Amino acid sequence: MLLAVAAGAYADVALERALRDHRLSGPDRALATELSYGAIRQRRLLDGWLDRLGKVSASRQPPKLRWLLHIGLYQLLLMERIPAAAAVNTSVELAKVSGLARLAPVVNGLLRSALRSRQAGESLAVPADPAQHLGQLHSLPDWFTSLLLEWRGFEGAAAVAAACNRVPEMDLRVNPLRASQEQVQQAFADVGIDTQPIADCSQGLRVIGHSGDLRHWPGYAEGHWCVQDRSAQRVAPLLQPQPGDRILDACAAPGGKTTHLAELVGDKAEIWAVDRSAGRLKRVAANAARLGVASIQALMADAARLLEDRPGWNQSFQRILIDAPCSGLGTLARHPDARWRMTPELIEALLPQQRALLDGLVPLLAPDGRLVYATCTMHPAENAAQVEALLKREPGIQLREQFQCWPDPSNGGDGFYAAVLQRL
Repeated sequence: MLLAVAAGAYADVALERALRDHRLSGPDRALATELSYGAIRQRRLLDGWLDRLGKVSASRQPPKLRWLLHIGLYQLLLMERIPAAAAVNTSVELAKVSGLARLAPVVNGLLRSALRSRQAGESLAVPADPAQHLGQLHSLPDWFTSLLLEWRGFEGAAAVAAACNRVPEMDLRVNPLRASQEQVQQAFADVGIDTQPIADCSQGLRVIGHSGDLRHWPGYAEGHWCVQDRSAQRVAPLLQPQPGDRILDACAAPGGKTTHLAELVGDKAEIWAVDRSAGRLKRVAANAARLGVASIQALMADAARLLEDRPGWNQSFQRILIDAPCSGLGTLARHPDARWRMTPELIEALLPQQRALLDGLVPLLAPDGRLVYATCTMHPAENAAQVEALLKREPGIQLREQFQCWPDPSNGGDGFYAAVLQRL
C-alpha cells in the first residue's frame, strides 16, 4: 500500500484495493490499516528518525527500503501492542522476501538502534521556529503549519494540528426511508457493535471500536445506513430542501450528499447529480440503488458550463449544492496522504475552478432559491474570499449565513466551510 501511494495512488483507494486482494481477518484488517495509514500520517516524524539513526538520509534511501523502515519504526515508536522483537524480526524477514536481502542487516541495525533510543527515553530535537515545531511534532508540512499559525494563533494551530493526526471515528448516516436510528442501533448491538447518536446530526451514529468489513454489518445490504462523516452530514440540511423541489448537486460523486438530499425530502423531488466522471457517477448510482433512492438522475457534464448545454435550466432550480473541489485540508485525519500531496501552488490552481463553478451555477438558481457552497478545507482563499467575490459580481445574490468548522481533536469530525446563499 505504501509503495502504491508513493507512486501516486490515493491512500484510501490503495488500501481498499489491497484489502480486496488479501483476505484478512478483522483484527488483521485493522492492523494493516493502522500500519499503512499510520506510517503515511507520521512520515515526517519517521523520516526524522531515519535521518538521525541512519548513515543515509531518508530522502536518499531507496523508496522500498524507506517505507519498510517506516513500518518497523512505526511499530517500535508509536504502537504499544506489537512486541519489539516481533517488529524488528518481521521487518528483517520482509526485507529478505521483497528484494532487499542484502540490506536486511541495515534494517536490523537501524531498528535496534531505534529500540535502544526509545528505551532510553530519547526523542528528536524540536525546532524553535513555531511552524517547524508544530510541523515536526505533528508530522505536517511547514507551509501548512505556518498558515495555521496565521489563522488561529499558536494554541488554535496546535489543536488543529493534533486533530489532523486523530484516528477518525466511523460515522454513519441512518437512512430514514428504510430504518430508524433506534432500529439500526439495536441491530448493531445484537452483534456486539456499540453506537452512539451524534449531537446536531439527526440521522447520525458514531460507531465505537469498530473492526472488520463494514459490508458485512447488519443493514448494509438492505440500505439502512451509509458511511458519512458527521461534518458532511451537516451540509445537505442547510439547503432546507422540500418535497417537490428541483435540486441540483453539482459535484455529486460519490453521492453521499446527493442521497442525503433525497432522504431529507422523502425521495419526492427531482434531483440531478452532476459529475464530470462517468466512473464516479456509477458510484452515485450504486449508492442510490443500495439506499433505495429513486429520485436521483445522473448527468455526466461540466457543472460550470451547464447553462451552455441546457439553456432551459436558467433559474430553474430551487436548491443547488456546490460541494466544490478543494484542497481537502479539513480531512487530513481521514486522508493522511493529502498533507504530502497538496501544495500552496496546487491550492492556487484550484481557485479559478471554484470561481467558475460559482459563476456557472448561480444563473441556474430560481428566485428565492437557496444555494450552498461547501468545501472540506479551512483555507479562506477557497472559502469566504470566494463567496465575498461572488457577492460583488452578483448583486442579486444575498448571503444568509456562513461558518467555518475546524477539525477538533476532542470531538472529532472533519473541518469544513459552508455558505448559504439566496437569490432575492
